[in-house]
Amino acid sequence: MKTLTQEMQAAITPTMALELLKDGNKRFINNLKINRNLLQQANETSDGQHPFAVILSCIDSRTSAELIFDQGLGDIFSVRIAGNIINEDILGSMEFACKVAGSKIIVVLGHTKCGAVKGACDHVEMGNLTALLSKLQPAVYDEKTVTENRNSGNEEFVEKVSTINVKRTVHAIMERSPILKEMIENGECGIIGGNHNITTGEVSFYDDVLIIN
Repeated sequence: MKTLTQEMQAAITPTMALELLKDGNKRFINNLKINRNLLQQANETSDGQHPFAVILSCIDSRTSAELIFDQGLGDIFSVRIAGNIINEDILGSMEFACKVAGSKIIVVLGHTKCGAVKGACDHVEMGNLTALLSKLQPAVYDEKTVTENRNSGNEEFVEKVSTINVKRTVHAIMERSPILKEMIENGECGIIGGNHNITTGEVSFYDDVLIIN
């Protein structure tokens, strides 16, 4: 597998970038990982990097974007934080990834059985975690279909909150970053939300929050 060059990155459209991720995930769930010379890729990217995607995912140890999308060194920017939430620093990182480094798609990736989402569902307060989980609370309150057992013990409730959180984050990126919004509207990059099933490894994308022009 060739290391991405600036020319190769420039030829990738947002739609193609999404397909590259989908194909990589298919390889992952079928245990057909591409054979890469990672040391060679390290050498070839030492003077510059040209990733085609930026993935915002959770810190969960089972949700490594490079692994579940079968990507090598220099292929994707990986932003990881509990609950795949955004803040000013993460938005700045995404702006760098797309506007400066040329990435073609932003993926907000939640996952099943997310501990941060469970904590928000239970209204956990603990040190600095309190402020982080408060960013997930709007998704908890937005979930209206489950009326009983609205806590981490209700798997259906947790997964519905996780989905809402991902979709809220996609919209928040557009609202809070004029730079990314303009790039997406101009077709320079795309944005989509998705969910990683930690049991099967499969990533499902939410087409209702897919913006690719």
